[in-house]
Amino acid sequence: MARLAPFRGIRYDTSRTRLADVTAPPYDVVDDAIRAALAGRDPHNAVHVDLPVPQDGRDRYATACHLFHAWLAEGVLTPDPEPVLYGYRMAFTDDAGTSRHTTGVLGALTLAAPGEGEILPHERTTPKARSDRLDMLRACQANLSAIWALAPAPGLTDAIGAAPTGAETWTDDDGVEHALWVIDDPDRLAVIVERVGSTPVLVADGHHRYETSLAYRDERRAAGGDAGEAEATLALVVELVDHELTVRPIHRLLAGLPPDVDPAELLVPWFTAGAELDLDSAVVTHLEAHGALGLVVGDATTVRLLHPRAEALAGARDLDSSRLDVALDALDGVDVRYQHGVDEVAAAVRHGEASAGVLLRPATVAQIAATAHGGERMPPKTTFFHPKPRTGVVFRDLR
Repeated sequence: MARLAPFRGIRYDTSRTRLADVTAPPYDVVDDAIRAALAGRDPHNAVHVDLPVPQDGRDRYATACHLFHAWLAEGVLTPDPEPVLYGYRMAFTDDAGTSRHTTGVLGALTLAAPGEGEILPHERTTPKARSDRLDMLRACQANLSAIWALAPAPGLTDAIGAAPTGAETWTDDDGVEHALWVIDDPDRLAVIVERVGSTPVLVADGHHRYETSLAYRDERRAAGGDAGEAEATLALVVELVDHELTVRPIHRLLAGLPPDVDPAELLVPWFTAGAELDLDSAVVTHLEAHGALGLVVGDATTVRLLHPRAEALAGARDLDSSRLDVALDALDGVDVRYQHGVDEVAAAVRHGEASAGVLLRPATVAQIAATAHGGERMPPKTTFFHPKPRTGVVFRDLR
């Protein structure tokens, strides 16, 4: 079973900084423009250590290490005096005007390799250099951002509780309201640890960071037999229930299609092309109602329904990403890119950056749980959990 433990977190001194100014999205969703804006907002913003640039003759990893420990020496960052857990809540209003929230707990999650049964990945990862994050771990010897894990543990949300009076609160650039608080009551800590430890947990987000943490742990073991604090990684653990999670789809951009062929015709063996709908902010909801995927071409003002053909997709799992993979694997020369956000897909097609876009419906919480517990993994980039936990909320020292 999964093992979550309190730890001595390192946090910003909020008498000197504002969490709205120094926290950042996870590194893998930060582009150059977002990084520049965050870096200019505050000289102590977390992107300076999580996505560093060479400085004063140091390479980017040495720069991250220097800044992180300089901030500690200056008191910008301060270690908490005792091991604790941290309650963390994110709240927002979705496109339909519904209030949504995610409540979890930040702790030290003991690492376990795939197949050991304690921690279950739910998606295959894309080929991607992990050396960057591994070099960062080696340099800073700290968890700079948390992975996101899901626990099918009834009662975990209630055990975490609501944000108390005095919790640190702030709103990010996307309008998401964040709250962070210390959980140090022994009875509450014991209940939370017991709830998380009652079941394996699923990695929801941060698969590459998790695999990098495993590699770093193994290096430390090989060097000294005991990896110490590197036996665990920083994790946000959230109860695996619908009302605590918002799962969005990650869509597909297609390039390399024959220019003189309608993309819908290429997909005919696996999908039946249907009616066209307006491409608006509610289009994914419309796809769910019609039981279809959506094809975006041309000026990207409409989306054409693609109804899966059951007989042609009999071997595919009950996921849009799996169904589309069957079709794309059979087409030669098609380049696939992943893109979240309907507007972003439409813009890429409209500007000729992709021959076509395919909009997918989101995977359900039940599908995520069933896939992981069945020992399988979803195709890469099937799920996009929203909103994203901020980097800089709390750091974890591995020394």
